[in-house]
Amino acid sequence: MISSAGGSAIALRVDHTVEREVEEVFLRVVRERGRLDILVNSIAGEDPLMAQWCAFWKTDLKNAETAIRQSLVSHIITAKHAAPYMIRNRSGLIVEVTENDVLSAGGNPVTQVVKLALKGLALNMAAELRPYGVSAVAITPGFLRSETMLERFGVTEETWREGAKKDKNFLESESPLFVGRAIAALAGDPAILERSGQLLSSWELGREYRFTDADGRRPDWGASKIDFSRHPAELLQLLKTGSEIQLRWLSELTRKTKHFLGQLSR
Repeated sequence: MISSAGGSAIALRVDHTVEREVEEVFLRVVRERGRLDILVNSIAGEDPLMAQWCAFWKTDLKNAETAIRQSLVSHIITAKHAAPYMIRNRSGLIVEVTENDVLSAGGNPVTQVVKLALKGLALNMAAELRPYGVSAVAITPGFLRSETMLERFGVTEETWREGAKKDKNFLESESPLFVGRAIAALAGDPAILERSGQLLSSWELGREYRFTDADGRRPDWGASKIDFSRHPAELLQLLKTGSEIQLRWLSELTRKTKHFLGQLSR
């Protein structure tokens, strides 16, 4: 895909939970390319170990530590070894790919912890990197037509619209290229540092930067009227209750953070 678009790409086999392997990758990148400008951390985004949907008291935790290392610690390791090269050049962008543009995501405590932590990781890195002119953000795609999702719907990228027979929401889905173009647009924005630390979405950036998906469409998951008819009433009530609690939580957090900031400013 990259080569056909006129770029160049080199595939490398790397275990991102092994620091030595990650360190060697960035040494090679800088040796061969001279610099490191962007890191897109999308490691283990669809790790099968995080696929459970159940209440926390029913969760099978047999592989929990492995899942967290593969899907979260790997991101920290990779960012750790990328950041020094960006700091040295006083420019760069680290992107944490996560799920959902609100706090909640996933269907079990392990997945929820990972997806929330990736949003927090970008937030924390942003503060540490700002003095060096380096940005960090978290980003979520919309309804993503990943290889896994295409297989689940029994379609290909050429026949993906057939998936709407199973779920009407699939008509508003996006290819992985769309979120990639969102990241490219961000990286090319001279004011990117002002957005550092934020939780962004492919569809909002699509509206702002006016890029399109591979087929010329501009999917907008945020503006789509989501069809929840396939979901059980118990799940919808859970999502509603969780959202209401989140709003109260965020309101209190805003108040307390303003107070803390005021103390620092004295």
